[in-house]
Amino acid sequence: MTRTPRTGPGRGWLLRLVIAFAFAQGAVSMARPAVSYRALALGADETAVGVIAGVYALLPLFVAVPLGRRTDHGRCAPLLPLGVLLISGGCALSGIVSSLPAMAAWSGVMGLGHLCFVIGAQSIVARQSAPDEQDRNFGHFTIGASLGQLIGPVAAGALISGQGGTLGRTSALALLVSAAVAAVALTSLWRIEHRRAKGAGGKPGHKVPVRAILGARGVPAGIFISMAVLSATDILTAYLPVVGEHRSIAPATVGLLLSLRAAATIACRLVMSPLLGLLGRRALLTTSCLLAGLLCAGVALPVSVPVLAVMLAVLGFCLGVGQPLSMTTVVRAAPDRARSTALALRLTGNRLGQVAAPAAAGLIAGAVGVAAPFALLGVLLVGAAGLGLRGEGRPESAPAPGESGTAPAPSESGTAPVRPESGTAPAPSEPAAAPVRPESGTAPPETGTAPVRRPGIDGAPRS
Repeated sequence: MTRTPRTGPGRGWLLRLVIAFAFAQGAVSMARPAVSYRALALGADETAVGVIAGVYALLPLFVAVPLGRRTDHGRCAPLLPLGVLLISGGCALSGIVSSLPAMAAWSGVMGLGHLCFVIGAQSIVARQSAPDEQDRNFGHFTIGASLGQLIGPVAAGALISGQGGTLGRTSALALLVSAAVAAVALTSLWRIEHRRAKGAGGKPGHKVPVRAILGARGVPAGIFISMAVLSATDILTAYLPVVGEHRSIAPATVGLLLSLRAAATIACRLVMSPLLGLLGRRALLTTSCLLAGLLCAGVALPVSVPVLAVMLAVLGFCLGVGQPLSMTTVVRAAPDRARSTALALRLTGNRLGQVAAPAAAGLIAGAVGVAAPFALLGVLLVGAAGLGLRGEGRPESAPAPGESGTAPAPSESGTAPVRPESGTAPAPSEPAAAPVRPESGTAPPETGTAPVRRPGIDGAPRS
């Protein structure tokens, strides 16, 4: 018995990447509500909590595209341990400092680490996945994020307690524990990037302009949908503790509610392929974003905890669609040599939403009430549903522009029946062209160039 040798890296790299992402995301999801609780313990109001949540995304906003450029023309794997170290350091130092500006600064370092990890990881998935595997692999990759979002808030809720004036101390402990959780991700970061994928982006001298990437049909829609979905997840994580404080919901219960949303997101991504086969991309994106928008607005209503739990479960299922499908949309629509930059632009949109949405949410919450930011999320998601209804670009034709030889081939094969003027009989039958052309003495240039052009003409099966 002979086994067929493996021609690719297998899928062990994806499993290790999902495990590492689960720990990194778990640390961030544990630290985000802990930062909010610690800020409240230090005397922050709703507006200050929104500003601190926005700083988490402010620093990454300026470095996403340069990191994407670097990844397009080099290796992706070095960004992964760098991101883990920055996450761990940001979490630990956020729990040590005792001033709101310092907490905001270290929260920004945590966000920078998360950005480094995600750009590197998404670029690896894009490079090492065949076109027909991208939906599945991106869906499995985002399961790591959902696992982290499931476990992180529960762990934070178990450690944080507001009884007896211990909110500041217990939230600091949760931040230190999240730093240790992030460090565990380093144990899975081995043999993630396959050798053939290193430097697959081409020569560093050729850069696709950002305007050309953003001009590709499907890229702006994918960016906005991703921004709206991530803003919803981010504000839920940062502001549900504030809602809990106003409605006298215990931190442990808030953690369970956030984890319930994350569990529903995991369930959605596990059944992503059947859903795509049943509904199709456009209907799935539109329906999920529309329902998510209505449910986000519903969180603002003073409902009971069981009703809130059901709403968050359905909301989590709907939010599970946007991220993986927006990744695939952007990758397929972008030029081949700028996929990492396109993913970085998508992450820039995410971070822009994470800066603007919490800051706007903080201002709205301070002026109108703590439930108002969820109405803002509803508007964003309904807008994303409208973009999903318009379609997501050219998913079927995306592989073609990346092949440099496809443009000449159709032009020659399509004009072959028309161009020959010396003899019309041989033109329709290309295999008979070799024995017939020597007889036509009126076309010596063609007989001289036939041996050179024949590989291009006979390349019809190649295209």
